[in-house]
Amino acid sequence: MAADRVITWLLDSDPALRWQVERDLAGAAPDVWEATRARVATEGFGARLLALQDPDGQWAGGAFFPSGFDFDTVEAEGQPWTATTWSLNALREWGLDAGVLQNRRTAELLAANSRWEYDDLPYWGGEVDCCINAWTLANGVWLGADVAGIADWFVEHQLRDGGWNCEWVEGSARSSFHSTLNALKGLLAFESAGLADAAARAARRSGEEYLLARKLLDRLSTGEPVGPWVGNFTYPFRWCYSALNALDYFRSSYQMDGRPPDPRMQAAIDMVRAARRPDGTWLQGTRHRGREWFPVDVETGEPSKWLTLCATRVLDWWDAGH
Repeated sequence: MAADRVITWLLDSDPALRWQVERDLAGAAPDVWEATRARVATEGFGARLLALQDPDGQWAGGAFFPSGFDFDTVEAEGQPWTATTWSLNALREWGLDAGVLQNRRTAELLAANSRWEYDDLPYWGGEVDCCINAWTLANGVWLGADVAGIADWFVEHQLRDGGWNCEWVEGSARSSFHSTLNALKGLLAFESAGLADAAARAARRSGEEYLLARKLLDRLSTGEPVGPWVGNFTYPFRWCYSALNALDYFRSSYQMDGRPPDPRMQAAIDMVRAARRPDGTWLQGTRHRGREWFPVDVETGEPSKWLTLCATRVLDWWDAGH
């Protein structure tokens, strides 16, 4: 496919994906992509997921896991992706207008009815897991909940090397690529809304430096790849780090800050570019196992519209900055 054929292929998609193609790749006027984005609430993936919300504001009856979930099945079946946090993540990332859930009083209902599986803690207060707190921070900002305390939590729990690790509660003092990227996404959402103080801004920059010092790919100590998952590009991203997931974050961050791309991202950019097929698409990697409400992308090994959108806009951003 030539570039225009790739865009035509991408435009033939659910409104949750199409509006981003119009905005980021096709150069559509704001009134065009905003009209498409508004359809997320009434058509396709967004409408289907909204219809699955419980009367108490949750999805699948639980905060992070479905109600009554048998944890002994995780090894065999994988992490389920149907509970409240995962459903909110999807709707937010698909561009649903927060007003739709605000009209349903979702934030208030979750404050009253949803508790974390860890220690029965209140939903908008977060818990001890960095990734869970990052998503709660981003979702709370989106829905207008008071989550400033979670932003403070990230400042207080940043490790000495500049990043974060969900296993800090087990005594880990070394940061994780996965936890750090998710923390950065939450802090970026908080800062994008104009809510961050100097400490939260500094924490985000320090977390970015943790990844940049490692070229988004490698161990600082040896220079060797940090893990095979770095090159496993798959959508939905879920919690897992990849070079593409990280680059899509840095694209958003640097565009907000008005900064040019950092040259230390070059190797990660090369990895993404090398994965592009001759027809201009990217293939779905090894997907994350687990129960989901309905599929939103293709099976492993097939051309993925979501990954092609993300990778193309990352490369466009990089090339324009050079």
